[in-house]
Amino acid sequence: MSDIGQKMKIAPDDAFDADSFDKPVIGIASEMGVHDSGRHSHLRHQLLYSAAGSITIELEQALCLLPPRRAVWIPAGTVHRAIMRGVMAYRSLYFSTTLPLSDLPLQIVDVNPLFFEVIERMSFWSWEMPAAQQTSLITVFCEEMRAAHSENWTLQYPSDPRLNVWLEGLRMGELPPRLNQLSRQVGACERTIGRIFTRDTGMNYQDWRQQFRLLKAMEMLADGCHISQVAQYLEFVSDSAFIAFFHQHTGTTPGRYSGNIMPQKD
Repeated sequence: MSDIGQKMKIAPDDAFDADSFDKPVIGIASEMGVHDSGRHSHLRHQLLYSAAGSITIELEQALCLLPPRRAVWIPAGTVHRAIMRGVMAYRSLYFSTTLPLSDLPLQIVDVNPLFFEVIERMSFWSWEMPAAQQTSLITVFCEEMRAAHSENWTLQYPSDPRLNVWLEGLRMGELPPRLNQLSRQVGACERTIGRIFTRDTGMNYQDWRQQFRLLKAMEMLADGCHISQVAQYLEFVSDSAFIAFFHQHTGTTPGRYSGNIMPQKD
């Protein structure tokens, strides 16, 4: 048996295929730093957790940001791409679809101390652990996962084809403009654009644009950008305006958020 078959802590460049195992739960622990998984999917459900650092998850029709000390549940078969920035203590668990978890939707949840201990223990399980020995902790995991508080760090993309070219530019790094500018850009009136966003995303365009700016700000802070850089890039009139915006939506300041992303080592 090779070393990688025996251990659960892996290096970023180690080959790993969760779908090649037959146990109910397979877990891994790693310190990824900067990593791009590329677009892929699993036959198993996945729970992704980072104690520190930022993980951006791109879906076919949505963008998710996983802040520190949260977990994202990714149902089996979901095509996704995980982009990690400065991630320390990355954990990933893969669950058989035979477990009573298949009804759970894609979601980001807060992780309380008990839930964290369950995730941590599962991440270091031997890949050869008999299924019978996994049962009791799997039961606790299912209870904690269903009780976990869901948080909205997801931005749904509109599916209307009139916005496809604009969305492609957005995925390439462009910022969403003000509504009147978007109207001229795509050749649709403001009222039509508003209806499209409400129908496809559940948000009006102004709220959608604010959510995009918030997620982008969190990404940039995770990349080590200074507050002034983020404020300028996202077209806030001043640093203080950006700080107020960030605090309103997250309950913390950009400075404190940055400090929590990469905590000081002892």
